[in-house]
Amino acid sequence: MPGQTQVANRWRIPCRGWRWVGILLLVWLGLAGPAAARIDPYVSQYLRASEPVELPWDAEGHTLTFTPEQLTDGKNRFQSACLNCHVGGSTLPAPSISLSLKDLRGATPPRDTVQALVEYQRDPRSYDGTEVSYGCRPVPPSWMDDEALRNLAAFILRAAQVAPGWGSNVIGGG
Repeated sequence: MPGQTQVANRWRIPCRGWRWVGILLLVWLGLAGPAAARIDPYVSQYLRASEPVELPWDAEGHTLTFTPEQLTDGKNRFQSACLNCHVGGSTLPAPSISLSLKDLRGATPPRDTVQALVEYQRDPRSYDGTEVSYGCRPVPPSWMDDEALRNLAAFILRAAQVAPGWGSNVIGGG
């Protein structure tokens, strides 16, 4: 049947074209969509991290680069593990000591680097460093591995650096 073959061929070409459009759309959504979806709006707006940022790694001045996705992971971990006591960087059980950069630097030893915050979370000590801290629970590797804890520390440090009002009871202070 010559007429049926022509009709079938006529419909096959557009279907193939639409199939490619569909495949390209799925590839684009798979590559472009999730990256933007994985970055929390708080991280991009208040932490000003739409691109990777460098944060202090240790007291010797080494730095470590964190992506917006890692900071988002840190924010999510902060929300699930720290937010009950540290709303907006304040410290509800000890209001005179916050997660502001000034207070992190004033601790003994200072807690103003990623490494220092990770060490503190593994073995919490009092603000002056003399006693075990019972106000903050230890975070063993079975709960958060080193990468997860670095992301959490990076979120805290970046918030202390740039987030309006972080660690302050005054909006816009810091």
